[in-house]
Amino acid sequence: ARGLSGSAAGKVVKVLQAEIKHEDEQYEQAKEIKALLKKSEFRLAETDGDVNVMLEREVGDKVVRVEWQLTSPFDPSMEEEGGEAGEEQATDFCVTVEGKSGSGIAFYCSTQAGEDHRYVVGNVKAFANAAEKESVSAYNGPDFEDLDDKVQEAFDEYLAE
Repeated sequence: ARGLSGSAAGKVVKVLQAEIKHEDEQYEQAKEIKALLKKSEFRLAETDGDVNVMLEREVGDKVVRVEWQLTSPFDPSMEEEGGEAGEEQATDFCVTVEGKSGSGIAFYCSTQAGEDHRYVVGNVKAFANAAEKESVSAYNGPDFEDLDDKVQEAFDEYLAE
């Protein structure tokens, strides 16, 4: 197998550097994000090259985090190739409310298309400390729909706050 020649590798490096420079110069934060950050106390935390995004703010003695992964933008060619017209892809996200002691609660949610719902809660997980919160084998809590209606309503009001 033949390796990349020096001139071919050099060309790739030059083209990629030019593309990165162009993207850096042309990047503009989406107007929806600008508007949200202007009217709320949330801070946007994102790392270059990472698909994880987080909004964070303090409410009293607690920290509220909304975390999700970026998804590819809408592809109009999907409709032409037999994809469902008007079908919106759900985005999974997690809302965590954590106290200074490390205890808190996490709501595992998804966006939902349609006028009636902006999101649905899948599971609710309480945790006593950071180790329990981060444990991959910890119980993620009951299905939200299995909770008593009054408990669901109370959690919905809590999230709306």
